[in-house]
Amino acid sequence: MSDTRSVSSAASRRVILESADIDRALTRIAHEILEANRGAQNLVILGIPRRGYPLAQRLAQKISDTDASFSPAMSLGQLDITMYRDDLRSKPGRTLEPTHLPPLGLDGKNVYLIDDVLFSGRTIRAALDALQDYGRPACVRLAVLVDRGHRQLPIRADHVGKNLPTNSDESVKVLLEPIDGVADQVVIIQPIEGTGEQL
Repeated sequence: MSDTRSVSSAASRRVILESADIDRALTRIAHEILEANRGAQNLVILGIPRRGYPLAQRLAQKISDTDASFSPAMSLGQLDITMYRDDLRSKPGRTLEPTHLPPLGLDGKNVYLIDDVLFSGRTIRAALDALQDYGRPACVRLAVLVDRGHRQLPIRADHVGKNLPTNSDESVKVLLEPIDGVADQVVIIQPIEGTGEQL
């Protein structure tokens, strides 16, 4: 039985991006952000937990490597959106993550929200609501590693690592070594035929 489950699991998981692909996508997004922002002036990078923040850390470092005027210590932060979600009643067990804002705050800054997967748009709506409690940015932009479609709100990303058409019953998972203990990858998980369950 374990052999059957292993084969079924392998058939249900498809690797879309591997570590090198993710790194190239982040390098491209970092250059796009600098170009769109016309340099690093007033630039703030805010990652959305859990996997948006380590991606934001990597982007911040790549931006700093390209433009030495950008300091991750002064311009990188984490924005927890848990209490702003519209599904708290149906999923009350979510873990709160700390919010860390850059030392100079958000007022008048060009803020880039960073997340791993853009799906319905509800996470980003919650992030926009959260931002209102922390300051008044000059503008807010969005960068995601994967856009899988199926939007429920009029939200789009300004920078995308990979557009990935999916079925609504599939899951897209971003696995990052610091969190998941495996090599960086993006996988599509398909339901087991006849069960509706996912492996």
